[in-house]
Amino acid sequence: MQEDRKQQSIGQSRYYLDALDQASRLATLDRPVLILGERGSGKELMAHRTHFLSPRWEEPFIKVNCAALSETLVESTLFGHEAGSFTGAIRSQPGYFERVGEGTLFLDEIATLSLRIQEKLLRVLEYGEFERLGGQKTLVTRGRIIGATHGNLHSMAEKGEFRNDLLDRIAFDVIHTPPLRVREDDILLLAEHFAVSFVRQLDWDFFPGFSEVVQQQLLQYSWPGNIRELKNVVERSLFRCKNPEEPISEINLDPFQSPWKNTKINAANDVDLVKRKIQESEKSQKIIQETIPEKISEESLRDFKGRRENWEKQQILAAMELAQHHQGRAASILGLSYDQFRVLWRRFN
Repeated sequence: MQEDRKQQSIGQSRYYLDALDQASRLATLDRPVLILGERGSGKELMAHRTHFLSPRWEEPFIKVNCAALSETLVESTLFGHEAGSFTGAIRSQPGYFERVGEGTLFLDEIATLSLRIQEKLLRVLEYGEFERLGGQKTLVTRGRIIGATHGNLHSMAEKGEFRNDLLDRIAFDVIHTPPLRVREDDILLLAEHFAVSFVRQLDWDFFPGFSEVVQQQLLQYSWPGNIRELKNVVERSLFRCKNPEEPISEINLDPFQSPWKNTKINAANDVDLVKRKIQESEKSQKIIQETIPEKISEESLRDFKGRRENWEKQQILAAMELAQHHQGRAASILGLSYDQFRVLWRRFN
């Protein structure tokens, strides 16, 4: 749970640079800070920056993942405990508020703390005082607290799940880490950074780069898992690559999708599939019959290629409008792969 290494800040998008600048300016103040953002968006990195640019940079930086600890364990971890305070406590143990000294204590997933622990944390923020679990002596801490969460603390406070007074006290200022989907200028930059780092583990001579198709896929994906997901996607794609001397031409965005997703499972499904195919065929035949003129002439059959291309173009434009001009989603609407869609898109310019 303790981290003392500096992390790299990689990015050039406006939203990301604004967040970095805010963290840099807050580093000079001795105030608690709250960092909000989606999972994998870099909240811990912002906390690192705030600590290492502060006058406390030579003191410890300690991280506690509050969501990973039970209430008793998180209380003992933060505030320490006296011998005999609970089963298994054979000796006294200082908590992180004592061990951090004049450094920084980073409370990740602070929204998961119980109301009782929140009350003790509020006292630390107000007066710098606390007691060990099972202890009577009042102790003092001079450490700085940085909290972080992906939860909606205002909504939790309205429901009585998070203390309003603690929210007011810990949020001297709030840093919002931007999600990766709004950092379009950083996606390929980060992807290449992760790739170059991973090729060393694979013992490749060099990183061959990403193909144009893969670059477009990386840019158009929504990245619900943000930077952490991007790192996994890049490293997985390099690991699966069979020719390390050619640009990466395939990426796997969803490793949980079964390769047998469309495989027939049993006879009952086969029967249903046949019925649907028959119904679709009958419907198609009916549409064709309605569109064929009663009297077929050579004139009516001319320019078949032009009429077909015009129909395809209309379908592509309609799908793009429904997908809000997102090519990946438009391809999904049409039942095409991304590569198939790109071929048609380029054909019709």
